Amino acid sequence: MTIHRALAKIVLQEDINFLLTNRIPRQLANRFIGWFSRIENPLLARASIALWRLFADLDLSESATQHFASLHACFTRRLKPGARPIELDPGIITSPCDAIVGACGAIDDDRLIQAKGFRYTLGELLLDPQLAQSYRDGAYATLRLSSSMYHRFHAPYDCRVERVAYIPGDAWNVNPIALSRIEKLFCKNERAVIQAVLPRSGVVITLVPVAAILVSGIRLRFLDLEPPQPHRATAAFDCSVAFEKGQEMGWFEHGSTILVFAPKGVALCDAVQPGAVIRMGSALMRLV
Repeated sequence: MTIHRALAKIVLQEDINFLLTNRIPRQLANRFIGWFSRIENPLLARASIALWRLFADLDLSESATQHFASLHACFTRRLKPGARPIELDPGIITSPCDAIVGACGAIDDDRLIQAKGFRYTLGELLLDPQLAQSYRDGAYATLRLSSSMYHRFHAPYDCRVERVAYIPGDAWNVNPIALSRIEKLFCKNERAVIQAVLPRSGVVITLVPVAAILVSGIRLRFLDLEPPQPHRATAAFDCSVAFEKGQEMGWFEHGSTILVFAPKGVALCDAVQPGAVIRMGSALMRLV
């Protein structure tokens, strides 16, 4: 067994993984990693990336560059042009990110599945009763970005973002181990609620990027959200920003999750099943 596999096997043991990624001062860890990852020193960056590769299958072959001044530059790397073809069918809503599909399917009134045995509601997640009402009996998909994946997210359709809510919170890990142990985890973590109108149909879809341990911030290209502080309160921002399908919207500082919500009448594509790997720009949902 290689050192890489041996280390990965140890870290992936449920109890050890949960202790290493959750039973630590999470906000302090986020601030430290945020500071450390931005140190611009190519030697330190190469050493950090080499260590990262011991625990994850980090593939940089599609990266626009192979040389990084900092660990942060590698986390938030851009891809080579054409690395992610965009599904242009006007009846298709595409995945906003590279991800592993988690719980997904039809919303049961306002109830969703976090993991087996754990549920949460639209109201608890969105903290907006009117918005939650609009997705009753709709469709949803949980898209988990692992630490080694491409961390930028993109518009899933030609759309106009009209409102963003920032909701401060905790930084629990969002991997399957934590999701099976922490009830209503997505409702506890820091998150942004991005409402986007699809002009062709009038359908409103909502993207909810959820932060996690070692994520020192969610960044939106069109809205300046400073790194979260413990005292910050929920805040809403009205805006009017147009995006073309596949255009970059923002990024995570590290791996995390995006929840996608669509109203009744929109359905998941057949290939979107729990455990499937999906790439940004590929088919996620179908408009009726």
